[in-house]
Amino acid sequence: MPHIRVLPHETLCPEGAEFDVEPGAVLCRELLGHGIEIEHACELSCACTTCHVVVREGFDTLTESKEDEDDLLDRAWGLTMQSRLSCQVRVADADLTIEIPKYTINLARE
Repeated sequence: MPHIRVLPHETLCPEGAEFDVEPGAVLCRELLGHGIEIEHACELSCACTTCHVVVREGFDTLTESKEDEDDLLDRAWGLTMQSRLSCQVRVADADLTIEIPKYTINLARE
């Protein structure tokens, strides 16, 4: 069973978090289900960048992102080569270490 490690985030999970998930689980749903209130303004429909995460370990085990996700990621704050939208990540059968960026570009929140 894959193990998810979330690095500490100042407001969403100051202590960090660790939990196991079933292979095939959607990362954003799992974060929310484990009390990490990551933003998800488009309700997981791949229409915004508020659920942007950086996959620090295990990135290569994920399926490739699709063009829609890549186009949106171009607008994400703190974009890296390991950035993904957590609403589009299905966890493979491998452990992941996730970093939630400090900021999003959610205009409703600003």
